[in-house]
Amino acid sequence: MSDDGANVADIFAKLALELHEEVGVGETVDAVVQFALHAVSCTHAGVQLTQRGGQWETITATDPLVEESDRLQAELGEGPSTDVVAERDTILIPDTATDPRWPLWAPKVAALGLRSVLSVRLATSGSTIGVLQLFNTEPYAFEPDDDAVAHILARHASVALANARQEASLWQAIDARKLVGQAQGILMERFDIDSDQAFAILRRYSQDHNIKLRDVAQRLIDTRKLPD
Repeated sequence: MSDDGANVADIFAKLALELHEEVGVGETVDAVVQFALHAVSCTHAGVQLTQRGGQWETITATDPLVEESDRLQAELGEGPSTDVVAERDTILIPDTATDPRWPLWAPKVAALGLRSVLSVRLATSGSTIGVLQLFNTEPYAFEPDDDAVAHILARHASVALANARQEASLWQAIDARKLVGQAQGILMERFDIDSDQAFAILRRYSQDHNIKLRDVAQRLIDTRKLPD
């Protein structure tokens, strides 16, 4: 194995360990873009994740220029992120100054000084969760090896992000269950009722007032009163 190959292998081995240790979505994407700067010929990197309602959100970026590029994509309704999700796994822009595919977005990004772009879809089991975006200030900066490495990085990142999201959802569910349990305890003590009766009261308030059960429980814990 060449020195470059050994170096990349070491980078991915370290990446796998660090992503496994990250505890949240924010920490995970931060680790991804920092490793991208070392493993791929990019000067800037960022991650956009899909949100509810089909919206995109820039979760992390190594430079404000990346965030400006993302803002322009949203404002102009065109750009590689949307096309990566809709059409293919990867989009390579050798030079934003001459690429004709996005006539509104590309010239503005070229004016920002971002000339080469490599966008790679982040997905698990066919479900898109985001886009890894790599930029270089020089045109024609990305080689075929960069595309291959970016895909390996994207696979690592996709699994880590999916796990982080699942873990976040799990902990939210656990926290909600704890809150409801505390609220049940307050009602049981105040009205001398059992846990099933206390839960029925919370659920009725939740349904009648169109308030999430967790929020009803939190309100009761904070104020010792149920919503009006």
